[in-house]
Amino acid sequence: MKVGLLGAGRIGALHAGVLARDEDVDEILVGDADPERAEAVAAEVGGEAGKIEDVLGAGPDAVVIAASTPAHAPLIRAAVDAGIPAFCEKPIALGYEETVEVVDEVESSGATLQIGFQRRFDAGYSEAKRLVETGALGTIYSIRLATHDPEPPPEEYIPASGGIFRDLHIHDFDILRWLTGGEVDEVYATGSVRGFDFFAEHGDVDTSAALITMIDGAVAVLTGGRHDPLGYDVRAEVFGSKDSVAVGLDRRTPLRSVEPGMPSPEKPAYPNFQERFADAYAAEMRHFLSVVKGEAENPCTARDALEALRIAMAADLSLDEHRPVSPSEVA
Repeated sequence: MKVGLLGAGRIGALHAGVLARDEDVDEILVGDADPERAEAVAAEVGGEAGKIEDVLGAGPDAVVIAASTPAHAPLIRAAVDAGIPAFCEKPIALGYEETVEVVDEVESSGATLQIGFQRRFDAGYSEAKRLVETGALGTIYSIRLATHDPEPPPEEYIPASGGIFRDLHIHDFDILRWLTGGEVDEVYATGSVRGFDFFAEHGDVDTSAALITMIDGAVAVLTGGRHDPLGYDVRAEVFGSKDSVAVGLDRRTPLRSVEPGMPSPEKPAYPNFQERFADAYAAEMRHFLSVVKGEAENPCTARDALEALRIAMAADLSLDEHRPVSPSEVA
C-alpha cells in the first residue's frame, strides 16, 4: 500500500514512524509546506519527499493528514475530490460552519474519512467501554475526566488553537460520547489563568473545568490544565451501580497518595502524549489501513468530530456567559 503523509511536524513524524512499521505499507510519500522538514521525515522512514500537491497527485492508496489545523479542511476536500481515503487529525476545522460543510461533503460523497481520536484505541479506554456496553458497571451514575499537559504550548500557538476546550479537551468530549454511547444535554464550564498570563492576552485560560449532564441523566466532571510539572496526566473514572473503574491509573500516573503507607509511583511519569498513547496511535493507524482495504468499519467518523466540536463550543459559550449551555444552541 502506498500512503501519503500530508504534514511532517510533530504528529506527522509520529505517524510516519507508525506507518513505516506497518507490514501493509510499502511506500510512504511525505509532503509538507516546509520542504526540508518533509525531506527529514522521509529520510527517517525511507520514504520520498515532495510538495503536498505532488503527494496527492501521485495516486496514493490513502492519505494521512497531519498538517496544521487551517489546512485540514482543504486537504480533506482535496482527498474527497480525488477519491482517496483519508485519515485526519482533529479537528476538521475550528469553525462550526466550515466543519458542517466538510462533514456534508464527506457524507454525501460516501468518502472515507477517519478522524484521529486515538484514545478510542487505548487499551484502558477500550476495556472501560466494554464494561459499560456489557452492563458490568450497571447504571452509569457519573464520570470524571482529567487532561493535564506537562507544559503549556508556545504562546504563538494559542491564537490559532481554538482555546482550551476545542484544543485540549476535544478528546475528553469525544471519549465521553464514545464511552457512554450517549449525547450531551448541557454544559457548564469555567476557567481561569493561574500560571501563564499570555493565555489571558489571547482570551484563553490555562486551567479549566466543566460540569456536563448527559441526556440520560448521567453527569460528568471534567478538569484540565496546561501545566503539570510532574508529567502528562490523562485519566477517566466511571462510577456505576455495580462497579467503578479507572483509566490512566498506573505506575506512571503523576499523582501520589498522601495516605500513610501508600507507595509513590514506581516509574517516571509520561513526558508527553506521544509516549502515553504510543500503542493507541499504532492501533488507530492499523485500523485505518484495514478500513482502506475494506476489512473494517470506520470507527471515528466526520460526524463524531462535529459532535465533539459542538460540545466544545457549548463550553466556550458557557465560559463566556457564565451559564449552562446546551450543544443544541451551537447548531
